Amino acid sequence: MNTVLLIDDHAAVREGIKSALERKNLQCIAEAQTKAEAIAQIARTNPDAIVVDLNLPDGNGLEIVSWVRKISATIGIVVLTMHDSDQYLLASMQAGASAHILKSAPLSQLVAAVEHSIVAPLSFISNAITRDSAAKKDKHNLTARELVILSKLGSGTENKEIAQHLYITQATVKTHLSSIYRKLKVDNRTQAVAFARKNELF
Repeated sequence: MNTVLLIDDHAAVREGIKSALERKNLQCIAEAQTKAEAIAQIARTNPDAIVVDLNLPDGNGLEIVSWVRKISATIGIVVLTMHDSDQYLLASMQAGASAHILKSAPLSQLVAAVEHSIVAPLSFISNAITRDSAAKKDKHNLTARELVILSKLGSGTENKEIAQHLYITQATVKTHLSSIYRKLKVDNRTQAVAFARKNELF
């Protein structure tokens, strides 16, 4: 049975997530309310995945993400946040998260993200989400989410899979693609991938 560590300072949130995970045969091996507790629990339990809130009483959840990713490439890391912005998405990806899920999303999406992170902990990490590419984003006016989608195009991922990975609809993926094509002044995904490779966007 795969094990999960829950890091959130609200007991009710942890309890809800724990129940949802256990229904999918995922064991909540430990819980933490603070950054300090989380680091101690990770070192003690070595979980298969962690679910971490960005806002903690003694620090930022991204600090935990960065610390975990430095010591392990196999632990799944799911960031849970109330912040729906590209800024936080990009920050999560840069830190090494496997997934970035909103607290407003259905628990089924969070559980799916945890399951996916255990199988492929580095699946959301791409060369497009780096500090250098963040600077290039400003040059080409691409948002963080558009950079993620562009990197998926580079690996040959279809729209349906992109939608599943980012927990958005296929229609939303198509909207982002149209925006990417317009900003890069290309007509299709092949041209977009060629442009991205030429300009080192991934």
